[in-house]
Amino acid sequence: MSALALAVRDSTTMLRRNLLHARRYPSATLNLLLTPIMMLLLFVYIFGDVMGAGIGAGGDRSEYVAYLVPGILLMTIGSTVIGAAVHVSMDMNEGLVARFRTMAIHRTSVIIGHVVGSVLQCLASVVLVGAVGVAIGFRSTDATVLEWLAAFGLIALFALALTWIAVGMGMSSPSPEAASNAAMPLILLPLISSAFIPASTMPGWFRPIAEYQPFTPAIETLRGLLLGSEIGNDGWIAVAWCVALTALGYVWATARFNRDPE
Repeated sequence: MSALALAVRDSTTMLRRNLLHARRYPSATLNLLLTPIMMLLLFVYIFGDVMGAGIGAGGDRSEYVAYLVPGILLMTIGSTVIGAAVHVSMDMNEGLVARFRTMAIHRTSVIIGHVVGSVLQCLASVVLVGAVGVAIGFRSTDATVLEWLAAFGLIALFALALTWIAVGMGMSSPSPEAASNAAMPLILLPLISSAFIPASTMPGWFRPIAEYQPFTPAIETLRGLLLGSEIGNDGWIAVAWCVALTALGYVWATARFNRDPE
């Protein structure tokens, strides 16, 4: 069997293991989904009219729903990948990774199984939160099939990038609790992005923080694809962030995995 075939076989086995684990403990994924769903409902039904009026002349709740949902979808990814950090840390601290190192399997298949499993869970979570958004009034009537495919590709690429970072956090954390805490910025960053209000309305000293972080260009690109707003440079900046975070997370996670146990 070739090295590539061995890697695919072992990665598929590890993916099946992680998906079975997620199926047996669905409450872990559902708990991570509560934050974006609660934020969506809170901002739409409590602040929707006020926020809608603030983002444009004559704006109302329906306009704010359209503005908010793309940001919440990417916030969902940041929330879901925390589970990957926790599960990787559990495998590290319970000795499973040490056991896998001694087995005749492709070394990176353990990490690949976690990454692919997390990306699939992210996509499923985005679909669920998106369904909630549609139920409360989100519509994307002007987007073409090509734009929908590009939006899905951006979501998948963003999920891949954040998953690799989360896996690196899990590999480096001394406990699952520490991994969960280390990954919290992945939920907090959307709160200081353009997910809820335009970055242009923020104070001048704070605006660069919102503009030059990974979530804002990805959110603005997703809005442009689904709602027809101007994308400008945000598209290539979002892709550049995704590629950079994927590369960083991959190097970080594989280096930690290949390091000899102490």
